[in-house]
Amino acid sequence: MAKTRKFAELLQTQIRHEFTAAQQYIALAVWFDARDLPRLAKRFYRQAIEERNHALAMVRYLLDRDEPVAIPGSGEVRNDFSSVHEAIELALTQERTVTADIEAMAKAARAEEDYLGEQFVHWFLKEQVEEVAQMSTLLTVVERAGGNLFEVENHLFREAGTEVEDAPDMPPVAGGKL
Repeated sequence: MAKTRKFAELLQTQIRHEFTAAQQYIALAVWFDARDLPRLAKRFYRQAIEERNHALAMVRYLLDRDEPVAIPGSGEVRNDFSSVHEAIELALTQERTVTADIEAMAKAARAEEDYLGEQFVHWFLKEQVEEVAQMSTLLTVVERAGGNLFEVENHLFREAGTEVEDAPDMPPVAGGKL
């Protein structure tokens, strides 16, 4: 069995962050659902599944590398927001935080000359560029809608036809993708 390294420790910590993100996105989805905003709700229910899949891809990687894996509880989740803008801001902040975490993992893998770990993290780095861009765009749409949430819902409806469901190059997920 490989000795525990900083990269593996950061990856184990990131599993918790991904599960917490999944729970936070469910909380956001429910908040939107309760306000009869079905497109926003759907977007965040789907995002929750994606974060769960990210966590389990990390689990699969650790299992495949014969590293110890512990499934953690999730962190605190916020359920109340004063506005759609505030809710989306939280999601954007969360994605920016995850980006910094993934960058730290990449740096650790490189410093340890763990080329397999570095290669694994590359997919997540690319994914974070997309995640931050999408959340940033959504926040901009909310701001431009000027309180007219039907415009936000219409935007998401129009964009739904252009979404790609599965990234074919995503690392394998323990238990399979949902």
